[in-house]
Amino acid sequence: MTFTDQNLTNQRPASLKDFSLPRRESYFPSSPDWRNEVLYFLLPDRFSDGKEDTRPLLNRQQLNQARPNLPNGQSWGFDKWAQSGGDRWQGGTLKGLESKLDYLNQLGVTTIWVGPIFQQRGHLDSYHGYGIQDFLEVDPRFGTRQDLVSLVNKAHSKGLRIILDIIFNHSGSNWIYAPGTPGGEWEPPYTPAWYQFGSWVGDRGQPIAGQPQTDAEGVWPIELQEPDCYTRAGKGDLGRGDLDDPNAEFRRSDFITLRDFQLDYPHLLDNLARCYKYWIALTDCDGFRIDTLKHVTYEQARNFCGAIKEFAANLGKSDFFLVGEIAGGDYNEDRYLDVVGQNLNAALDIGEMRGNLNQVAKGLMDPRAYFNGFDPMNAVMGSHRNLGRRHVSILDDHDHVFGEKIRFSSEAASDHQVIAGVALQLFTLGIPCIYAGTEQALAGPEPSERKWLPDWKGSDRYLREAMFGPSHPRQSGVAGLQAIDQNLPGFGPFGTAGAHCFDPNHPVYVRIAAMAALRKKFPVLRLGRQYLRPTAIPFLNLPFGDHGRSGEIIGWSRVLDDEEAVCVLNSHGTDNRGARVLVDANLNAIGSSMTVILNTAQVGNPGYTGPHQVGSTLSVQRQDGIAYVEIQPIPASELLILTNHPES
Repeated sequence: MTFTDQNLTNQRPASLKDFSLPRRESYFPSSPDWRNEVLYFLLPDRFSDGKEDTRPLLNRQQLNQARPNLPNGQSWGFDKWAQSGGDRWQGGTLKGLESKLDYLNQLGVTTIWVGPIFQQRGHLDSYHGYGIQDFLEVDPRFGTRQDLVSLVNKAHSKGLRIILDIIFNHSGSNWIYAPGTPGGEWEPPYTPAWYQFGSWVGDRGQPIAGQPQTDAEGVWPIELQEPDCYTRAGKGDLGRGDLDDPNAEFRRSDFITLRDFQLDYPHLLDNLARCYKYWIALTDCDGFRIDTLKHVTYEQARNFCGAIKEFAANLGKSDFFLVGEIAGGDYNEDRYLDVVGQNLNAALDIGEMRGNLNQVAKGLMDPRAYFNGFDPMNAVMGSHRNLGRRHVSILDDHDHVFGEKIRFSSEAASDHQVIAGVALQLFTLGIPCIYAGTEQALAGPEPSERKWLPDWKGSDRYLREAMFGPSHPRQSGVAGLQAIDQNLPGFGPFGTAGAHCFDPNHPVYVRIAAMAALRKKFPVLRLGRQYLRPTAIPFLNLPFGDHGRSGEIIGWSRVLDDEEAVCVLNSHGTDNRGARVLVDANLNAIGSSMTVILNTAQVGNPGYTGPHQVGSTLSVQRQDGIAYVEIQPIPASELLILTNHPES
């Protein structure tokens, strides 16, 4: 009997001693090179409940049709919609995600990063999943351990991989501080010393006497039920302290009421690693995204990641993918990658690079602000040969820790401008990650309605619309484990309720699918060296150079051996643009030509009659020893790719 079969026939383990982990077994293999993957990140509560066939596809030209009155007679209110999105579970499930594997496969996704699925406190509305109460159980609002195993198996059968989101820096709000603690029992102010432990909390957040007895009390497994597993330092400043200080305030602080682990406590780090080894063995998942990695020390990060990688390797997963969330900017990302070394595959680019990517894609910033991030002479992020393995590119996500908390498409110039950002992700160095809803240009309500939204641009909720369009959210607290709340609308897309937006014909979806398919076909677009190309703009009388002009043609090459692929992006949001783009004179002889292998304007408009259609060629021209191709004006926010070796 396999480990999975044996453990699914029993209740979840109460103790880490209740199971023996396997070794030297045949599990689903790792990706040979994670640069070949296209990641897709979703929060399971906000993705799918699998019941979209009971709801209409959202009509984006008639949004008011999907803003119904509530059953209690109240008329639609955006304040109620916002309340639902910020404070309630919406109803997405693992089975719902499984029902959308074909949708993701056809988009060109190869690896799905699933937000935390572990059991939360039943009395809280922590739909995001980052406050774990039981480290060995799936939250019942998402489904069961069997549902998770089924998801991974079905994904593998379709050639998809699954990455789970994990946390080992802190646990949920599973205990309170002692009565009389300055500042209160839930959020006392930070102390460099230790506060006294109070008590574990019960199923409704009430203090309980003694140790947890039922599944809903305290924290599980039992090895985490020692007060000294926690720093007990209260709520501090999560940005205060030096990155190299193992006792910095940002490393010892609770995350508001989420309780910080004291990872130097004997055996605690090993026990947490064993919790996550259990999930690898049970589900056959392919990697972990590690939350709040900056908030553990370098040594703790190295030891935890090393333990996970070695265990997975013994199961035949030779490169189990570990990607860290490292807040604080590009320098912090690079520092952890250097110190943790090969025990950590990559960091999420959630610092300055994400903001630069956004602005360059919208034609609002000099392209060098983004491309210099790859230059070893100008950036801290590593050389152009190594960077692609070590960074996961982010355009939209669920946090936006830097900048305004709105999606790219919320202030886009067109219904497809976001593909300019995704094109930069897919065809520059790194491992691209698409956030759920980006392929549908999710944007929140129309601008005229945003005045009714509390804290627009300042709240995470507006990054987390539920794609499946629930009519209503779950009730608050423990009641929500069983029932929905008909007094609130669901937090559906674009400020609606009751209509989903899984539209495979959307202008963004079809363009991303075409780009991802081409990326899969041509290794040069995934693995090649990268060069930002000088351009010449005849109508502005600008000769070849890095002009630093925003909103013009951006050209860059990927080079692999004798093959050059030239990517040409019109970064202007509304107007056509053309330019001359430099190519490699050594790889493109006099009299040679390059062939168009992708034109996103043609993909998005079947009747397209403009220039540079797929299969057409451009002569490589010469001027003062410079080799270049002449790009006729192409539509706003569209992409061309040309190559000197179009044949298979």
